[in-house]
Amino acid sequence: MRPALLLASASFSLTLLACGPTEVSPPGTEARSNKARITQAAPAADLEQTVKDTNTFGFDVYKRLVSGDENLAFSPYSLTTALSMTYPGARGDTQLAFEKTMRLTLPAEQVHRAMNTLDLALESRGKNASGRAGKAFALHSNNQLFAQQGLALVPAFLDVLALEYGAGVRLLDFAQSPEPSRKAINDWVSVNTQKLIPELIPQGLITTDTRLALVNTLYFNAGWKKPFDKAKTATGPFTRTDGTVMQVPFMAGDDLEARTGRLGDTDVLELPYSGDEVSLLVLLPPVGKLAALEASLDGAKLAELVAALKDSTSAVRLPRFEARTRARADDVLKALGLEVAFSSRADFSGMTEAEKLFISAVVHEAVVKTDEDGTEAAAASAVIVGRVSIPQYFEVNRPFVYVVRDRATGAALFVGRVTQPPGASN
Repeated sequence: MRPALLLASASFSLTLLACGPTEVSPPGTEARSNKARITQAAPAADLEQTVKDTNTFGFDVYKRLVSGDENLAFSPYSLTTALSMTYPGARGDTQLAFEKTMRLTLPAEQVHRAMNTLDLALESRGKNASGRAGKAFALHSNNQLFAQQGLALVPAFLDVLALEYGAGVRLLDFAQSPEPSRKAINDWVSVNTQKLIPELIPQGLITTDTRLALVNTLYFNAGWKKPFDKAKTATGPFTRTDGTVMQVPFMAGDDLEARTGRLGDTDVLELPYSGDEVSLLVLLPPVGKLAALEASLDGAKLAELVAALKDSTSAVRLPRFEARTRARADDVLKALGLEVAFSSRADFSGMTEAEKLFISAVVHEAVVKTDEDGTEAAAASAVIVGRVSIPQYFEVNRPFVYVVRDRATGAALFVGRVTQPPGASN
C-alpha cells in the first residue's frame, strides 16, 4: 500500500509525509504544502501541444453543450483545469480514459508542467492594462482541493496539486455536514469570481458520501484597447439562425485597431483588450451555417482562423451581449470517453486507498458580459468525487461564435455563441 496522508480533524493539525510540515486552521480553512510552486517553464513545444490538445477538448465539450437557438457561455480553460487536477489521482483504465477524453498527447508529467506554465503566464497578463467600467484589469485563476476530514490521501497526489497547480487543501466534513460543506465551497467560488457565480454547486450534489471536490475558478475583467463610443450605439437588424430579423442595440466604433480576415465562408474579427495581450475573436458564418462552423471547430481550426487575420483598422458594429450557462458536464464527459470514472469501476487509488472513489458529478458555470467598455467574465468548474455507494466594415448582424483568447499562448479562455442579443425586439 502506498504511504498516505491523514487529514485529521480532531487536533486540526496535518503532517504531509511527502510535502513537509503544514499547519492547518479549523476545518474549511486552507492547508498548504511548504513546497513552493514550480515556476520553471515547460518547453515551448509542450506548452503549444497542450494548448492545442485542450482547445480541441474544449470545443468537443462546446459542441455538446449547444442547444437549439440559445446563447452559451463556457470556459474550456476552467473545465480543463479542474479535470487536470483530478487526472493525477487516476490509475489504470481510468487514467487512460482521462487521456482519451481530454485529447492529451503528452505524458502526464509534461501535461501538468504545461498547465502550470499556462496558468502562470495568464496570471502575468495585464500589468499595464485597464479593466472594464473603471475596474482594474484582472485575469485570475484559482485552484482548490476540498477534502473530507480524516481521509487518508496519497502524498504524491497532493504534491502534484501543490507544485503544478498551486492548490492547497481545505478540510470539510462532508460525511456529517454536507450542506454546510456545499455552502463553504460555493462561498469560496463566489469570492474568487467577484460574486458573478454565487452558487456553483446546487443542492443535492454534495452528500454524506462526498469525499473530495476539485475546483477551479477563472475571473476576467478587461477594457477594450480602444473603447466603443457609447454615443454611437444604435439599434439595427440582427438576423437569427432561422432567418427572422430582430432589432438589437449595436455598439459602433471607428479606428479600433481591429484585425479582420476570412477563412472559407467564415469572417473573422479580432478586437484587442487593453494591454494587447488578450483579445476577443468573433467567428461570423453566413446565415444558416452556424451549426456547420461549430461542428468544424477544434484546436487546429481555431489556429487556422487566427492565421487568417490581417492587420487593419476597421469600423466595427457589434451587439452588446451577455450569456450565462450552468451545466452538468457528466453526460458530455461520458460521451467523450470518461464513462469509467463515473462508475464503480473507477480507479482513483492515486488519490487514496482508504476508500473506493468515483466521480459523482462535474459542474460548470460561466458568465460573459460585453459592452462598450469591455468584457467581464467568470467561470467555475468542480469535479465532485464520492465514495462508491474580413471586410473594412465588419457588421456582426447574425449569430456568431466568440472566443476570449490569450494571444501569446493561443489558449481559449471562454467560448460561446450569441444567437439572440439582449435588448432585442421583433
